[in-house]
Amino acid sequence: MLPKSQKLRLSEYIGLYDIIIEKDHWIRKLHDIIDYEFIYDELKDKYCDDNGALAYDPIIMFKLLMLKAKYKLSDRDLIERGKTDMAIKYFLDLTPEAEMPHPTLLTKFRKLRLNDESLLSTLIAKTIIVAKEKGILNTKTIIVDSTHTKSVYNPMTPVEILQEESKKLRKAVYEVDETYKDKMPSKPVSDNLDAHITYCKGLVETLKKDKTLEPYTGVIEKENYLEEIINDNIENKISLNDEEARIGHKTADTSFFGYKTHIAMSPERIITGAIVTTGDKSDGTCTQELIEQSNDNGYTVDTLIGDGAYSGKDDLQYGKENNIKIIAKMNDFVRNGNPTASKCKGFTYNKDAGMYVCTAGHMAIKKVNSKGKKDKTQARQVTFFFDVNKCKNCPNKNGCYKENSKTKTFTLRTPSLIHREQLEYMNSEEFKSLYKERYKIEAKNSELKNSYGINKTYTSGTFGMQLQSVVAIFTCNLKRIITIENEKEDNK
Repeated sequence: MLPKSQKLRLSEYIGLYDIIIEKDHWIRKLHDIIDYEFIYDELKDKYCDDNGALAYDPIIMFKLLMLKAKYKLSDRDLIERGKTDMAIKYFLDLTPEAEMPHPTLLTKFRKLRLNDESLLSTLIAKTIIVAKEKGILNTKTIIVDSTHTKSVYNPMTPVEILQEESKKLRKAVYEVDETYKDKMPSKPVSDNLDAHITYCKGLVETLKKDKTLEPYTGVIEKENYLEEIINDNIENKISLNDEEARIGHKTADTSFFGYKTHIAMSPERIITGAIVTTGDKSDGTCTQELIEQSNDNGYTVDTLIGDGAYSGKDDLQYGKENNIKIIAKMNDFVRNGNPTASKCKGFTYNKDAGMYVCTAGHMAIKKVNSKGKKDKTQARQVTFFFDVNKCKNCPNKNGCYKENSKTKTFTLRTPSLIHREQLEYMNSEEFKSLYKERYKIEAKNSELKNSYGINKTYTSGTFGMQLQSVVAIFTCNLKRIITIENEKEDNK
């Protein structure tokens, strides 16, 4: 049952907050910048109105997830920190002497209450309203890009995952006490998953009983991390392997296993739209959706700035039809595709690797440029070659690969008229001036990764990644608004 809204309760110790937390402390400003009451309205359908035990305050639960994104801690370690960190209790509207919620409540809240695909857009829209009220958003431009997130599980079997994480935990313990090897439970000799789960549970239980290890943060955090992996997945009865993550390519020689968060950002560095996909999706596949999502979130778009992935024919045509300037440099190979090779429909271009990827996710192994005129506005031909051994066993080979063929190629020819127009626009002073703003998105990607934990997932599945992005982007936007407000005050 959903509890009523709870504000900071009266306490004889409430004055401690004014003594300990400075007036310009970022967490005080994060507390005051927005009315979090909207969380009740967004989550009321997730609770029963007249049945069941009283649920823990959802605003407190959501705020804890915001702090988890900022501090990059496990549920257990975040709650432990909150027991002694007055800034955290102030942000949660708890009194100094109040008890922190049990970490398992946070885990259940994350999985049972936030399973709403529209939540990401809802929260971004809330931050846009705040930014507009403070006179921050004064443009109609979005800068777009994607940032990749590696799956915490990697393309490993469940047994390999448990072996890797338990090994890290043992290593941390041995750095404290080398003689601890004699106290460890016996490792499984088979590859049976249940045996490894039992071993990891026994390992965690053994270490928890030893109070002498409690002062060592490196041991406790790895212990909690392993325990959280086991409990999260056993509770949901899913595999420890991330079945929804996919391999994406950063360059022709490097790849990652995980997801992508495609973002649209204003020049003021406020994120206006975001879409989470698997790692194999090309950047340009979300261009139009990012524009429409930004518009729906209350930020009108008339200009889009991006790299070569956003200069595809469909995107340029969409921009032309909707009076949106597309400030994206033409890539040599983002064209119409091969008009004579309908069998290759659905192939996408990976701008980082400079290669095409087929519908099965296989990247071309080489490309050959035809001889002829080098003028980019004139007709030319580029042929991409794929590994025919993969094609022979590909589940998508019907209609794509001809049986017994010795090669599989994809050929690009003459650019379309709209691409020619874009090439001319690239030479204009307007284009060159606007394109200089693109660098800002790189810094935002870095911030999301390094400051808000988007570099690696902390659970499995697309929904888990979406939830991680939801909280990180919402917190990141509010922090950016606070920064801009601070800069205004400093300039007065």
